[in-house]
Amino acid sequence: MNSKLFSSALALSAALTFGVTPSVDAAGLLKPIQSNLPDLTIKEHHVNVILEHSYAVTSIEQVFHNPNAQALEAIYSFPLPDHAAVGEFTYWIDGKPVTGEVIKKQQAHQIYEQEKQAGREAALVEQDQYKSFDINITPVQPNSDVRIKLVYIQPAHVDSGVGRYVYPLEDGGVDDQKNAFWSRTEQVDKQFSFNMRLTTGYPVDSIRLPQHPEAAIQQLNPQQWRVSLGNQAAHPTDSLALKPNSDLPDEQQSNPQHQPNTGLPAAHLDKDIVVYWRHSENLPGSVDLLSYKAADNAPGTFMMTLTPGDDLGILQGGRDWVFVLDVSGSMQGKYSTLIEGVRQGLAKLSPEDRFKIVLFNNRASDFSQGFQPATPEVINPLLNQLQQYQPSSGTDLYSGLSLGLKNIDADRSTAMILVTDGVANVGVTEKKRFLDLMEAADIRLFTFVMGNSANRPLLNSMTEASNGFAISVSNADDIVGQLMLATSKMTHQALRDVQLKIDGGNVTDLTPDQIGSLYRGEQLTVLGHYRTPEPVKLTLTAKVGGQSRHYNTEITLPQQSLLHPELERIWAFARIENIQAAMDYLGESEAANADSIQAITDLAIQYDLVTEYTSMLVVRDEVFKQLNIERNNQQRIATEQQARQQRLQPSAQTAAPPRANSHRADKQKPMFNPSQNRASLGSGSGAIGHWVLLLIGALLLVHVGNQRKRQSA
Repeated sequence: MNSKLFSSALALSAALTFGVTPSVDAAGLLKPIQSNLPDLTIKEHHVNVILEHSYAVTSIEQVFHNPNAQALEAIYSFPLPDHAAVGEFTYWIDGKPVTGEVIKKQQAHQIYEQEKQAGREAALVEQDQYKSFDINITPVQPNSDVRIKLVYIQPAHVDSGVGRYVYPLEDGGVDDQKNAFWSRTEQVDKQFSFNMRLTTGYPVDSIRLPQHPEAAIQQLNPQQWRVSLGNQAAHPTDSLALKPNSDLPDEQQSNPQHQPNTGLPAAHLDKDIVVYWRHSENLPGSVDLLSYKAADNAPGTFMMTLTPGDDLGILQGGRDWVFVLDVSGSMQGKYSTLIEGVRQGLAKLSPEDRFKIVLFNNRASDFSQGFQPATPEVINPLLNQLQQYQPSSGTDLYSGLSLGLKNIDADRSTAMILVTDGVANVGVTEKKRFLDLMEAADIRLFTFVMGNSANRPLLNSMTEASNGFAISVSNADDIVGQLMLATSKMTHQALRDVQLKIDGGNVTDLTPDQIGSLYRGEQLTVLGHYRTPEPVKLTLTAKVGGQSRHYNTEITLPQQSLLHPELERIWAFARIENIQAAMDYLGESEAANADSIQAITDLAIQYDLVTEYTSMLVVRDEVFKQLNIERNNQQRIATEQQARQQRLQPSAQTAAPPRANSHRADKQKPMFNPSQNRASLGSGSGAIGHWVLLLIGALLLVHVGNQRKRQSA
């Protein structure tokens, strides 16, 4: 797919989604709805993203203002980013930055309340399950400001040669208790900025922000780009207008002290910022390796990314399609467009296909009365009736899935496509019951998770149990790009029962524990520890269409590697997610899971991470000493910041941006067939792909995703 077509697709996406933005809550300052307390304001909000190779570091610096005559507590909440590990929080006390330390959640909350009652400065970062990060800061003195900074780390996401980064701001609106109690202030009164620096080991052809065309995009070299977005008086009608700072040094790009203070228009934290980058076509399959090993006697941590070549064949034959659609109250703003999307999609089905539509809110109904032939005579009357339906009530997800699984024809290939933006809050809600349901069914589930704050751990686990896949869809997404990714997966075989073996290096603590399936265009990211720096042999085995495949190579684990200390936290958080998933699968009581909870707590404290069982606390330095809280995270942050500065250091000879180093580890012995390049958008879809493209496209246009099942041919 050439750059012109890619740009056109993104423009089409923006045009199709324009105006279809339901009323949603957003990130912002919280205040009890029934409270008579005066409002605080968000004075500044600055985001700086360094995305290098396989992971992103996001830094958010904010200034809150108290225009009132009494001291107040600031409470800020924002949606939990996907697979994000919070490792740094800083609160400026007496004009000096004080970094937080991670301790047990209950202990942190108790200390915070004690300091608040004593009138001393304190701050707290907590994770509210899978929904949000919540920040408390006390006190915000009358007519004064407070400054804070939060930093989180997450793996980068690349699929079929297209990378995607989301800075989540929209709240999913699915937490009824929270929304009933709190009101939000999401307006930024003065300065807003978003700056990203993208560095990859492979050439990037283009970058797009589908819902923010005003962004300034600068190519530094074929593998490095810069994106800038912000409010500027030059664009008084735009809420987030262009604010390039190309004349400032990199370290000043997101520093509020260096931003001009003019009569800026207010920005609103109510729309996700989604950044896409597209790699050049015809890149080879590869194994890329990042590592961190500080000393000879210390274990090393590695992040290995395997990108297979495009050697998966196209699937043939008619299919059965089961659409399980969420029609609960939170879908009201999207429902009419959903119906039109389903209408257009079903019109493109093959005559050999059949479909079934199941709706669910606080109950489930077989709207189509079983499988129906995909003919206009059947589709049109059914959709006319569906258009009269009014979304309402809660979300009985279990009943919807159970009804969708009834009367499946074992002799036909069947895909279940689940579209939901919420959480299971009616009927069965235990995660173990959902996983048992999907494991017992001979069907692959494909889930489109709409918006933020949905129960992604549950939805992702269900798709993994069925060897399907889940895609998160933001209201600010490139819908055309998302549907094209899903299309290429639906029309091709997949690697099943994938296993990776590493011989040598004394490698331990691999995550994920089980790989499962790899679909066309997907990457496999593996994290682990090694004790012995040496060449190691990699063997990847899988089944495709009942036949075994083997891929082999040799790579070297280095003696010393100092540039990526963040890998330690990324590994630890991935391990924590695995332990939590195992706990959810067993479905046992908290007492029965005591050992697992302790393991999560120990990992989180060792690697300074915010989890459901640990929080990050900031108090004055002398209070840290009085409480005997060691400043381990302070040292870890210094190490990470020093490494980031070194990675971004310009060339001493030319003062030009540093060229991106290749981290390909299998150059000498390619693991994947060199004649089979990576899968990319627009390649290999064939005639079948066009109607599937339209089908999924129609559904995704409303952010009512589809999913696709893959048959092991």
